[in-house]
Amino acid sequence: MAIVKHYTRTGCIISDTDKKMEYLYVGDYGKDQNIKADFLGYSKKINRVAHHDVDLANKMVVTISTQKGCPMKCMFCDCPHVGFFGNVNRQELAEEVLNAISISGCTYTQRFNLHLARMGEPSFNENVLPFLEFDLPKIVKANMNADVIHPVYTTMLPKSNKKLKENIINFCRIKNEVYNGEAGLQFSINSTDEKQRDELFRNKSLSLVEISNLSKELPMPKGRKYTLNFPVTKETILDPVILSELFDKNKFIVKITPIHETNEAKENGLETEMGYYSYDVYEQFEKPLIASGWDVIVFIPSVEEDEDRITCGNALLADMVGGSNV
Repeated sequence: MAIVKHYTRTGCIISDTDKKMEYLYVGDYGKDQNIKADFLGYSKKINRVAHHDVDLANKMVVTISTQKGCPMKCMFCDCPHVGFFGNVNRQELAEEVLNAISISGCTYTQRFNLHLARMGEPSFNENVLPFLEFDLPKIVKANMNADVIHPVYTTMLPKSNKKLKENIINFCRIKNEVYNGEAGLQFSINSTDEKQRDELFRNKSLSLVEISNLSKELPMPKGRKYTLNFPVTKETILDPVILSELFDKNKFIVKITPIHETNEAKENGLETEMGYYSYDVYEQFEKPLIASGWDVIVFIPSVEEDEDRITCGNALLADMVGGSNV
C-alpha cells in the first residue's frame, strides 16, 4: 500500500496510490471567521479570511472519497483526471475515516463533520448509505470522543442514476431519524440558467425542473434545512425569482462559495475574481436572495486553504496516477 501524506496548514491530505483513494482531515477557523449568515447571527462581511492555527478539539472535518476518481467530468473538478476505477467499498469507506482519525492524533472534538466530497458522486455508490446509517457512528465513537457527529452528503444529481431519488430520500430518513437532524444534504446547483448548468456539469446533471420535482418528494428536514450550493464566478447566473419558483424556502437554504482554484477550473477560465479578498463578489448574489426571503450562507475559505488544495474539486492523485479506466 502506497500512502502519501501531504501535510497542510490546517490538516493533512492522504493519497493512496494503490487503491486510488484520497481523503483528508482539517480543522476549521470558526463560523465567526469564514461565514456570513444573517439568519444565524453572523452578519460581518468577510473581505479576507485570515489564516491562523486551528484546534481539532473545536471542530474536525474529515472529507472522504466515495469513488476512485469520478465519472461526472464537471468542468471545475480535477477528479476525472485520476481516471475512474469504480466505487469505494464499505470497508474502504471505514478505512478512510479510521486513517484520518489516526493520523490526526485527535482524541476529542466538539464536532466531527464527515464530507463525502473528495472524489466521486456518492449517489452512485450503494455502500454509502449503509455506511452512514450503521458504521460511521460506531467508528467515530470507538476511536475518539465527539460531542456531535455530522455527515454531509453532497450530490451533483446525475441524470443517469436511476436510483437517485430513492437514495436521496433514504439519506433524508437517515438525517432525520438516525442523526436526529445532525446531517446535511447539499445539491450542487451552480446556476439558475440551464445552458450554463449543462456546460458546467457536461450535461450530466438533472435539469432544474427535474431537481425541483425531486425536492418536492423529500420529507421536511429536521435540524438545518437542505442546501442549494452555488460556487460563483463573475459569469454565474443566480436568479432569485427562478429559485423561488422551483424550491421551497421552508426546506432549503442557499449557500454561496467561491469556485475553488482547481487546475481544471483555471484551465476552463472559471474563477471568482477577488473572491478571497473582497466581499463585494458575494454581496451581489446574497442581497437579492435575502430580499426574496431566502436564508443565505456565504462560506469563504482562506487563500491558504485553497493553495493547500483541501477544497472541493481538488485531487492530488490526478498529478500522481492520472489515467483513464472508463
